[in-house]
Order: sequence, then structure tokens, then C-alpha cells
Amino acid sequence: MLKACEGSFDAVDVEGDGGPGSITTLKLSAAAAAAAGCGVVKSRVLARDDAALVLRNEVLEGSKVSGQLKSQVTGVKFEAAGDSTCVAKFKVEYERLDGGGALTAEDQAELIGGYLALMKIVETYLVANPAEYA
Repeated sequence: MLKACEGSFDAVDVEGDGGPGSITTLKLSAAAAAAAGCGVVKSRVLARDDAALVLRNEVLEGSKVSGQLKSQVTGVKFEAAGDSTCVAKFKVEYERLDGGGALTAEDQAELIGGYLALMKIVETYLVANPAEYA
């Protein structure tokens, strides 16, 4: 991850084997921290199914809108879409601290934008370096 996201993270620390219960701490670079509104993003793996290509994480710390949220869970599933291609289906579930409904459209865009930017960085790296995952 650190190699694929060079310039975005100063350090990646994983406590555990990467499976359920593992905690990942991403220390963002100064530029990434300025864009994200935080210097550290910490998450716990809730579910990981390598055969089904599914990962669910609970965000413990980080993001510009996390101060408004009681909980935040992300899920990503990769589905084959043809020869050497796939589609990533991404979902964010959250509960607001104030018990209110959905975040504003701007805050929703802010929340999902960081995840999409990270996925695009990793995708660009893997396309340019296919031997890394072959």
C-alpha cells in the first residue's frame, strides 16, 4: 500500500494479520493531510473474504466529516467485468452523532471523495505495475 500510494502516506501500520479485528493506521503526508482535513486515518477490519473479493472496515479516526459521525463503516466489493478488468462497488454507511438523517450533499461528496481518490491512486499504480499483483 505504501508503495502504491507514494506521496500520500508517510507510514502504514497494520496491527494483526489483515483479517477481521486487524487495525490499520495510515499516517498521511502533509499534502494528503491538508486535503483530507486530518493527519491520521485509523480503521478496523470487520470482514474480509479474499475469495469473494469483499472488505468491510469500521473507521475509527479520520476524515473531514468524522466529527459529525457516531460510526462509519465502509465496504468494497470487486466484481469481474471482462478480461483483466473489474468494477469496484463501494458503500459507506454512517450514523450521525445528532441522530439526524443524511449528511449534506457537500459532506457526502467530501466523505466519498477521499475513498475514490485512494482507489484511483492504487488503480493507476497497479495498471502501471501489473507484476505487483500477478
